[in-house]
Amino acid sequence: MENNKLKISLIKPTIGTKLHSLYVDEGRMEPLMLGVLGGLLSSAAELSLYDDRMEAIDYDKPCDIAMITVETYTAKRAYEIALEYKKRNITVIMGGMHARLIPEEVLEHCDTIIIGDAENIIDEVINDFRNKNLKKIYNGEIVKPPQKGVFPRRDLFKGKGYLPISLIQFSRGCVHNCNYCAVSKYFDRQHYCRSIKDVLIEIEMQQRKFLFFVDDNFIANKERAKQLLRELIPLKIHWVSQGSIDMLYDDELMELIVKSGCMGFVMGFESINEASIDHMGKRVNKIRGFDKYKWEIERLRYWGLQTWAAFTIGHDTDTLESIKATCDFAIQNKFTFAAYNILMPYPNTPLYNQLKEENRLLYGGKWWLDDNYRFNHAAYIPKNMTPDELTEVGFYCRNEFNKLSSLLYRAFEPSTNMSSLFRFTTYWLYNPLFRKEVYKKHNMLFGLKQYLERNKNVKK
Repeated sequence: MENNKLKISLIKPTIGTKLHSLYVDEGRMEPLMLGVLGGLLSSAAELSLYDDRMEAIDYDKPCDIAMITVETYTAKRAYEIALEYKKRNITVIMGGMHARLIPEEVLEHCDTIIIGDAENIIDEVINDFRNKNLKKIYNGEIVKPPQKGVFPRRDLFKGKGYLPISLIQFSRGCVHNCNYCAVSKYFDRQHYCRSIKDVLIEIEMQQRKFLFFVDDNFIANKERAKQLLRELIPLKIHWVSQGSIDMLYDDELMELIVKSGCMGFVMGFESINEASIDHMGKRVNKIRGFDKYKWEIERLRYWGLQTWAAFTIGHDTDTLESIKATCDFAIQNKFTFAAYNILMPYPNTPLYNQLKEENRLLYGGKWWLDDNYRFNHAAYIPKNMTPDELTEVGFYCRNEFNKLSSLLYRAFEPSTNMSSLFRFTTYWLYNPLFRKEVYKKHNMLFGLKQYLERNKNVKK
């Protein structure tokens, strides 16, 4: 090992393939988690980053350790990648959301798993590897404060065709208790903020003026968020993030958000059906009562924020008619973007456990590994419709919202999408891209094995 440095490959798996061709994610963003891991490992290793969403992995490149981040949607592909490395007697270490949700499964496919955050455990992992004493499980717990003095290796992202927006993190976790949410499970409903000084240093280190704070809920700690926002104002940046609707009830916070250069937020509206809001446990959406967000949408327009409205569909209180009404609602209110996500039973979440107890899980309870599962399909039996009907209405909503007529209609919202040339340009740059991805991803297979085997047989 040159200079006594290990050779480590950091790998971001893809979801899978289209039915008859490889899928290349044209809307891909930087894999920030691997950049941070690269920052943690810089002194100990020579690093290579492979983004399976757009490039082939060189399994034969000299490598001591393959580190693979595993999400539920990418688990099947991650296990395929791990197998290729294990065939070459290369140590495989896995971590990420899925490793914390269902560690016993992930451990079947690798030598070692890291459960939780890596910051306070990675040095021990590397030392144990060097000493040939690598353990099967390392519990990193949740790091408080996160990413202390650690900055992403952004040089690892160069030349990979990511969208021209830098990802950065101010906080981790969320305090709410939505029954379907894997984030709440991962962080035990807790929220931790980074050092504001570290965040500002990282902003100065990266080269862009357009940032995406990838926080699960940027404003969960409103006072800390205000402290950061005051520091962002003189930097003259543009930024977006994810947040909850209760931000709109704090005028001081909103004024700072706007002055600091915020373009808009991904917001979990989830449903316009009050019974569904109650059922999922998203009480934060009803602090002022519930009038289908009329007041909140007026405030979003008052502050000029472009909104990515996120909806979940398939709750026990949903009907086909109420889901379609949600689509009409999003178009009529001219949201910049909207997502219609079929409820996914992530392992060991309250929703998963409920559906398992009621014998309503499909695909043997492991939809993420089943050869017959397709992206954006229902993975459980809904109460008021069939699984196929839920799948179809989900695609109906995505299709209707992203039609050209809808894009044109929503573009001309004067207080948000048309409030500046930059916002209007952003609208027209990203909407067609996300529209294209909607159609490309629908019905995708998970993993590459089936596609590669079918392609091999065709060639024969």
